[in-house]
Amino acid sequence: MVSREHKRAPLHENLQLLRSVTNSRAVNKTSIIVDASKYIVELKQKVEKLNRDIACAQNHQEEDPLPIKVMVETVDKGFRINVFSKKSFPGLLVSALEAFDELGLNVLEARVSCTDTFRLEVVGGENQGQVESMDAQVVKQAVLQAIKNCIETNEQG
Repeated sequence: MVSREHKRAPLHENLQLLRSVTNSRAVNKTSIIVDASKYIVELKQKVEKLNRDIACAQNHQEEDPLPIKVMVETVDKGFRINVFSKKSFPGLLVSALEAFDELGLNVLEARVSCTDTFRLEVVGGENQGQVESMDAQVVKQAVLQAIKNCIETNEQG
């Protein structure tokens, strides 16, 4: 027959383990269990918040079907344009360069990579003084529109 002392030892060890896992400073059994219950509630709340954040991020991705980032900054007598897409599409480079041409930007320097992803860094300079009155937001919108048109053409074809 197992003595009472042998039965209490595993219980005491488990309570101490529970106490350490929940960072409880409690001494008696009841307080340790109450602290553990509070800890479980906190963990459930954290899980719910993470699930909401994930759902929000997924909804945001669904709302923005263009997997494209375009950043435009004004530099001396022109713009630095960075384009990034998680996916490369046929004609994407040509569409972006045509948008620059329509804006009157000469490509002074360019770096491009279009294997699986698409990256383009361009420094565009003024063409016949048109750039001075042009806003970086105008350049960004024109490039985004050209890329959007390219992607839609690829999806229809």
